[in-house]
Amino acid sequence: MRDRDERAERRDDEGLGGSRAGSVVEGRGVSRRRVLGIGGALGLAAAGGLSASAALARRPAMTGAELRSAAPLPPPFQVPLPIPPVLKPVSTSGGADRYEITQRESSAEILPGVRTPLWTYEGVFPGPTIESRRGRPVTVRHRNELPVPTVVHLHGGRTPAASDGYPTDLVLPAGWPEPAAGTGHGAGGHASGGHGSGGHASGGHGSGGHGSGGHGSGGHGSGGHGSGHGGMRDPRAVVSRLTREYTFPLDQRPALLWYHDHRMDFTAPAIWRGLAGLHIVRDDAEEALGLPSGARELPLMIADRAFAADGSLDYPALDPALRERPGVREPYIAGVLGDVILVNGAPWPVHEVDAVRYRLRVLNASNARHYELEAVTDDGHRLDLVQVGADQGLLAAPVTHRFLPIAPAERHDLVVDFSAVPVGGRVRLLNRLGSGRTRDVMAFRVARRAADDSRVPRTLSADLPSWRRSEAVRVRDLSFRMGRMGDGHAWLIGGLPFDPARADVTTRLGDVEVWRLVADVHHPVHLHLVGFRVLSRGGRPPLPHDAGLKDTVSLRPGESVEIITRFDGYRGRYLFHCHNAEHEDMAMMANLEIV
Repeated sequence: MRDRDERAERRDDEGLGGSRAGSVVEGRGVSRRRVLGIGGALGLAAAGGLSASAALARRPAMTGAELRSAAPLPPPFQVPLPIPPVLKPVSTSGGADRYEITQRESSAEILPGVRTPLWTYEGVFPGPTIESRRGRPVTVRHRNELPVPTVVHLHGGRTPAASDGYPTDLVLPAGWPEPAAGTGHGAGGHASGGHGSGGHASGGHGSGGHGSGGHGSGGHGSGGHGSGHGGMRDPRAVVSRLTREYTFPLDQRPALLWYHDHRMDFTAPAIWRGLAGLHIVRDDAEEALGLPSGARELPLMIADRAFAADGSLDYPALDPALRERPGVREPYIAGVLGDVILVNGAPWPVHEVDAVRYRLRVLNASNARHYELEAVTDDGHRLDLVQVGADQGLLAAPVTHRFLPIAPAERHDLVVDFSAVPVGGRVRLLNRLGSGRTRDVMAFRVARRAADDSRVPRTLSADLPSWRRSEAVRVRDLSFRMGRMGDGHAWLIGGLPFDPARADVTTRLGDVEVWRLVADVHHPVHLHLVGFRVLSRGGRPPLPHDAGLKDTVSLRPGESVEIITRFDGYRGRYLFHCHNAEHEDMAMMANLEIV
């Protein structure tokens, strides 16, 4: 199957990127209580609903504003592509694998010749990759040596609720006060009027970190999420001190998953500082297909960042220590974009390849940036991107794209054939939605001819679920929009901000449901626990990149999308939310209770 023609696809996807969103008031704080003055397109969308936001879809509109690095930046395609290390288990007995990961401050040379302070898993960014076998349980013991509470979520994991990383199930660092009764938070918790002044973490990014070089004042709150937010009380929170064990049965299809911090209200800056890593699930059937493997299978975590003059990461947080007040300065409440594209933690890297097929396991780990990827030789020839898998594993059959959109948290499993590129030739992986430096992602340099016994079968998988609309026991309508909260605006689901104490959606184990999702601006919507299929976009058939089983779907401005899923696996409290991390931190999250 091949994409529709380029012009049609471009019209469908042009809303995924381009200009900044609207004019804003510089230098003032904004909170869930007072998310004011987003201005321009976003303000109109909030006031006029879909009729106004539909106008956004008629022109390029990236959700977010871009930070400009003050540090000297390297030219593209000079830094070698690093491959994240594979973590070794500390135990493999009893039919299960056991790992240990320490979350700690570290530093790395991201920009050549400069050390950048980071928050890390095991001292590296990205965190170490965990490779697992389908159906073989994994236990990961996380130890928190960071200055703030943390939570770990295995994104895409079919995980019991106790290990899913609910955002109030904190792992507290040494010396952190116990949460106030019934809040699930530390140091005074989230009082009934909002966040209050006690909350999250002393300390910050480490020496030379996020302080004077980066964040500035003003942001997401003057101390509170405000009335209507439910007070952040969570009597069901399970809080640990120093360590927590997460158990992942991995009774699921082979796929590229990723783990990241999921602490309530501070997910975005924690991921930005480095708390993200890959987890690959494999099985015998996938390995028997003959897809490229070994050194010809490349995990690619794409993420944008910006750098202060001293090389530290720049992020527009209100509180650089991530202690008391969550959020960002007002220009960035629609999402934070960086002007440096990192792949596996390296800026615009280059990788030597043989003139053969390669399998690219691509994750968009950016907070808010959307990409539209294409692979182009220096003489302008475009290589096919053959998609073999999506968020939740293999497609039924390959889909060939000339360019391919990817929203935050989405994964694409691609095969690219370099055999027609001459030795010494270069292939650039580009972002059609970028401009200037953000148009480049990375490059591949063909170093040699080589034998190739890999293949891409016409049939990849026969185990995709075939849920039918007629099986659905209910249809739900869920809006993802800016809306009113208190005396201002916030990012809301169904008109409500996140409240851990409220049951937003309750369903029975085993039920099939159709959800109709509607957006004002870009919202990549993620469901915990389950995968889903895309049924339609705006009443039309899904786009080619919607194929397969997904856990994250990109809603474009003014668009409605229908998805279908079965809520199986486990009972308990889960989440669905926007994976624009700034939107998520500013209340665009809801509870999913499976009973």
